[in-house]
Amino acid sequence: MQGERFTVRKLIITKAGGPEVFAIEEHEDLTPPAGQVVVDVKAIGINFADILARQGLYPDAPRLPCCVGYEFSGVVSKIGEGIEPDLLERAVFGMSRFNGYATQVCVPLQQIFDKPDNISFEEAAGIPVNYLTAWQLLVVMGSLQPTDSILIHNAGGGVGLAALDIAKHIGATTYGTSSPEKHTFLKHRGLDHCIDYRNQDWEQELAQLTNNAGVELIIDPLGGGHWRKSYRALRATGRLGMFGISTAADSHLAGKLKLLKTAAQMPFFHPVSLMNENKSVFGVNMGKLWHEPAKIRQWMDRILTGIKEDWIRPHVDKSFRFEGVAKAHAYIEARKNKGKVVLTV
Repeated sequence: MQGERFTVRKLIITKAGGPEVFAIEEHEDLTPPAGQVVVDVKAIGINFADILARQGLYPDAPRLPCCVGYEFSGVVSKIGEGIEPDLLERAVFGMSRFNGYATQVCVPLQQIFDKPDNISFEEAAGIPVNYLTAWQLLVVMGSLQPTDSILIHNAGGGVGLAALDIAKHIGATTYGTSSPEKHTFLKHRGLDHCIDYRNQDWEQELAQLTNNAGVELIIDPLGGGHWRKSYRALRATGRLGMFGISTAADSHLAGKLKLLKTAAQMPFFHPVSLMNENKSVFGVNMGKLWHEPAKIRQWMDRILTGIKEDWIRPHVDKSFRFEGVAKAHAYIEARKNKGKVVLTV
């Protein structure tokens, strides 16, 4: 397998727009430099950042046309100089700094992890971004305690379900916003209190459920004016973790206008107000942590322990074939997914 050559396929965003802008390009087999490995991809995780990149709204994405994708699973097929030979043929999952929407990826050794035997390649591809983000939000920066309560916005999404797994293990009381059709699923996953954000004012509903006390931690991927409401819903010593601006998602001119509106509605958190109200705010962006591989591996070790002990349960809502990437993006944009959506190769 080390000496084989085959055609690598990449999903390319040809221009900013809707799901139809993807095209497949063929490239030569990859050759790993020293300290890196080539992985023949079995499954690819899709994230909301990929959708924003396709819409031309993600500033960290490469210049279009480009290949996006942060996470994958597969089998190591080639190794660079300095890599132990026993890594060949090993089932792994990992993170890529874009170029993950491909049938083959080449990444540094520190960005891959052994795939647990008790999960599938599809489930493994959905672990890195969602669970590392949730771990940073809840454990590292959110300091969630067993006596705390947490509000998980978009509880039915990938990060939402990951956060629910972690919060339940910690022992905190969990509240979550989602569309009503996901409530039965979320209760089955262990969410204590479901809030219908489409037909209810979630802020008023949370106040009623907590007897106007609020919660200690809120994780919010919505952005704009929603962050102001989330901050108000914190009780004393509460923390607001911000990790996205999903309300700005849209294609073409509408997306740019929504992004401007979202930015204009973002609150300013004055240090004096934070001190007087005994509250804190923080931000999380996994795409800005490539220079901290030791931290990432430490967090992932804890997550892998959770998989082994069965308190972390990655959930794949739907798998699409590699060629069906447009359908996969459309499915997520329609807010249909409960958990992770992946591509299979």
